[in-house]
Amino acid sequence: MLDSVLGGPDLPQERKLVTAIPGPRSIALAGRRHAAVPAGLTSSAGVYAAAAGGGVIVDVDGNSFIDLGSGIAVTTVGNAARQVVARTSAQLNQFTHTCFLATPYEPYIEVAERLNGIAPGDHEKRTALFNTGSEALENAVKYARVATNRPAVVVFDHAFHGRSLLTMSMTAKNLPYKHGFGPFAPEVYRAPMAYPYRWPSGPENCAAEAFSQFAQLVDSQIGSDAVACVVVEPIQGEGGFIVPAEGFLTKVADFCRDRGIVFVADEVQTGIARTGAWFACEHEGIVPDLIATAKGLAGGLPLAAVTGRADIMDAAHPGGIGGTYSGNPVACAAALGVFDEIENGQLLTRAQAIGEILTRELKDIAASTDIIGEIRGRGAMIAAELVFPGTRTPHRDAVAELARYCHNNGVLTLTAGTFGNVLRFLPPLTIADNLLIEALGVLRDGFASL
Repeated sequence: MLDSVLGGPDLPQERKLVTAIPGPRSIALAGRRHAAVPAGLTSSAGVYAAAAGGGVIVDVDGNSFIDLGSGIAVTTVGNAARQVVARTSAQLNQFTHTCFLATPYEPYIEVAERLNGIAPGDHEKRTALFNTGSEALENAVKYARVATNRPAVVVFDHAFHGRSLLTMSMTAKNLPYKHGFGPFAPEVYRAPMAYPYRWPSGPENCAAEAFSQFAQLVDSQIGSDAVACVVVEPIQGEGGFIVPAEGFLTKVADFCRDRGIVFVADEVQTGIARTGAWFACEHEGIVPDLIATAKGLAGGLPLAAVTGRADIMDAAHPGGIGGTYSGNPVACAAALGVFDEIENGQLLTRAQAIGEILTRELKDIAASTDIIGEIRGRGAMIAAELVFPGTRTPHRDAVAELARYCHNNGVLTLTAGTFGNVLRFLPPLTIADNLLIEALGVLRDGFASL
């Protein structure tokens, strides 16, 4: 470990390689990991972190990488951000845990108040806190079921909602998330996603036809009076940053409202400033009944939330919702620090600016290659889908090769997509323009090397 390296915003913002990748210390840790950690827990990068902040991660060998992943959309405000560190440090000196169900505390209430205030809609709201996105979505379903007295849950193709039994059942992709882990939870139904790039009759027909198929599934196959909730990501994350065809989500939300179905927005990856708004559903003027958040909510500490209509959130009986660690006071303090960083740093605007840079540079790269099928996303959540030239056949190998090239040249990237053929970009909102452009220059060289 590089004990002299401090993380946070003061970390030198540079790409610097001082060893082969991975370096000797990372290789040694990989050996220890192999002996101590189960094989099912894999990592996309073969390097081990020593410090992080701003737009970089420094590994145990002293190599400094440009971070285009933010810990999978978690360190949105930057790693070890000042207000997050200050608030969590102060809370650690007071107490680390009492359990909100046993002896409650103010930071939990403060986080709930902040989320109630920023969530779309002028209706009365409530917020419950949990530990992970999976927990938040499980509890959103519980709230919907108890409020409607209905069992069924409707989700969509390409969705990712988590790894617990219920959320794994709600997730679409088999490998690596579901294979061998069944049987799955009952009463989960799947509708087509309005995926414009891959819609069979073309993007111009996507919204109307996908909605028609969704409505037919609910009304004719399940029965709308049996559906507790529809759960959808306003932009699908693991599915490949799929932005649904314009108008589709509005039609689905209106349909749910007409039939007394709870509309749940899974904003685990998209929420808390990632797309240039507090919530991605705001881009289409949608007001969900319930919103699930996690990832970017607490700057790297485990915290998740369900925020929604008071009548739905109050429907659960006393003691029916909760958890030992849910809404941990240190994680709540971190979330308050995140809110401070976003507001003081004008990070909603910054996310939009990052999106413009990402889109501009990727389009420029696309002009020199014939394997980028589509560039899509919102704000600092942009992806490129790769295909074989002249087709829409997924080009998974190219994505894997580009990710390796970037890692070996000091840029940490993430992949995604049902077909494994999507490069996704989730840089921290604190990354400097020059660093972001430098990273995309490495990516450009990677395309040239294919």
